[in-house]
Amino acid sequence: VTGAASGIGAAIARRFVQQGASVVLADIQDGPGQQLADELCHSGGKAIYVHCNVADPEHHTACVEAAMREYGRLDIAVNNAGIAGQGAPTAEFPIDEWRRVVDVNLSGVFYGMRAQLPVMLKQGKGSIIVVSSILGAVGFAGAPAYTASKHGLLGLVRAAALDHSSQGVRVNAVGPAFIDTPMISGVMQMPEIAGSVVARHPIGRIGTPEEVAAVVAFLGSDEASFVTGSYIPVDGGYLAQ
Repeated sequence: VTGAASGIGAAIARRFVQQGASVVLADIQDGPGQQLADELCHSGGKAIYVHCNVADPEHHTACVEAAMREYGRLDIAVNNAGIAGQGAPTAEFPIDEWRRVVDVNLSGVFYGMRAQLPVMLKQGKGSIIVVSSILGAVGFAGAPAYTASKHGLLGLVRAAALDHSSQGVRVNAVGPAFIDTPMISGVMQMPEIAGSVVARHPIGRIGTPEEVAAVVAFLGSDEASFVTGSYIPVDGGYLAQ
């Protein structure tokens, strides 16, 4: 699980451990990442932490090697890590910031797949889940890089599914709406903005990381054996409007 030290990634890691999986936590936040690994082990689970900058292909290789060394196989890979980037209109969006967001959110997932797929193909079975966003399906003013990167993930997921589903590897994406994580905590502390954010969700609230983790766990399981190339919104009705 990339981006596993906090937010959605941490909830996904906890969910998988609760279901008996052995987990590799990958993140650039070494302190929180190792703390979560220790917590999961102390509760009877199996987890290790590996430092991973998802924008570096070699780091993904190291994560897969750690999984193989520690557990002997790689059944599920959750490419979750992402950044919001700064807000600015497209005409004014800094080129360096564009590159930074796309490197992490889009290229980082491709690098992950390139490291994960050969192992899964050799096994003849595997499930790759990508955490995209509702902004993989619609636009959002002031966030051109984030929106483009999340749209790009859906194209990548569909291409990879077409390439490899017949070889036993399923590839799917989830699309969270606004979720109660550190990424949006600052926004939700401003009442004048928080109200409009909540109003975008017909269900009447923002989501929890655990609600996203439940869908990811389903996609990783054999219960989703006929699900591949799919994009499943976890959005409280955001996209239904």
